[in-house]
Amino acid sequence: MRSARRLLGTGSLHHLHLHLHLHQLHQRSAGIIGAPFSKGQPRDGVDRGPDLIRAAGLLDKLQGQGCAVKDYGNLQFEEVVDDEPVGRVKRVRAVGSANQRLSEAVQAVKRDGHTTVMLGGDHSLAIGSIHGHSMAVGELSVVWVDAHADINTPLSSPTGNLHGQPMSYLLHELQSKVPVLPNFSWIKPCVRAKDLVYIGLRDVDPEEHYILKLLGVKVFSMSEVDQLGVSRVMEETCDYLSDKVKKPIHLSYDIDAVDPSVTPATGTPVPGGLTYREAVFITEHLSQTGLLSAVDLVEVNPLRARTEQDLRSTVSTAVDLLLGCFGRLRQGNHSAGYRLPEP
Repeated sequence: MRSARRLLGTGSLHHLHLHLHLHQLHQRSAGIIGAPFSKGQPRDGVDRGPDLIRAAGLLDKLQGQGCAVKDYGNLQFEEVVDDEPVGRVKRVRAVGSANQRLSEAVQAVKRDGHTTVMLGGDHSLAIGSIHGHSMAVGELSVVWVDAHADINTPLSSPTGNLHGQPMSYLLHELQSKVPVLPNFSWIKPCVRAKDLVYIGLRDVDPEEHYILKLLGVKVFSMSEVDQLGVSRVMEETCDYLSDKVKKPIHLSYDIDAVDPSVTPATGTPVPGGLTYREAVFITEHLSQTGLLSAVDLVEVNPLRARTEQDLRSTVSTAVDLLLGCFGRLRQGNHSAGYRLPEP
C-alpha cells in the first residue's frame, strides 16, 4: 500500500481506496492474445509458447482468483516468402507484418476494456504489443523485465535478429537512427526514454550499453537487484515512473529474466537471473499500483528444455507471473463475496 500510495499521489486515503477498488474491477478482466511467432530469432519452438501456457491452466487459474477472462485465441500470421535480409537485419518483412497484425489485435482488446495479455512467441512481438497498447490508450510507461536490453538499432545489432531490437523502433529518441525497412512503415514511435525502466539486465551488448547511457534510460541490472533488493527496486521504479504524470503501465516480461535454474526452457538463458521469488514479486508489486494495463510474456521455448521437468518449471513459472499480474498474493486470496458456512 505504501508504494501504491506513492504511485497514485498524495490524495486522500478514500480516493486511494476508490482507485484501487476500480482498478481491481478493471484488472479482473484479462484479454488473452496468443502470438505463436518465432521469426524474430533463429531458434524453432518459441511459437509453441502460447498453447503451452494455456495448457498449464492459465485461464482456469485466473478465473479461480476472480478474474474475468476472454481468450481471443491465437493470431494467424501470413507466411512471407523471399524474406531476404535487409543489410544485416533478418526476416524483416515477416516481423513487420506480424507486428502490424498484433498491434491491431491489441487495440481491439483494449477497446473491449480488458487488460491485455500477449503470450509469445519471441520478444520482437513487443513492437506490435506496445504500439497497439499506445494507440489505444495514449502515452505509456514501459517496464521491461529481461536479461537483455533488446534496444539495438537495425544498424548497431551484431546479430541482425529482431528480437534484440524491439525497443529501438518504439522510442522517439531513436527514430533518426532507424532506417526505412519493408513492412515497418506503419510503426510510429510511442515511448519516451524517460518512461522506460529495465529490470534484470545482465547480458547487454556494448552498443546497447552506449544507447542506454546516451538516452539516460533507468536501469536496474542484476547488480542493482543484488545491492538494493527487489522490494527497493520496485519502489524506486514506481517512484521514478510517477514523478510527473501517472501513465498506464505496459509490462514486457521475457522469461529469460528469471535464472535458468528456474526457467531453462528459453532461447537465450543467462546465469545469475532473478529468483522465482523476485520474479513473482515484480508482478505482484505492479499489480498493486492500479496502473498495469498490458502484459507480454514471451520466449518460452519447449525445444530448449533438456527434460520434462525443465519444461514444467518454465511454463508453471510463466503462469505464476501472469497470476501475480492479476492480483494473486502469496499470502492467499479469497473472493469478495465469500462467507463462512453456517452449521
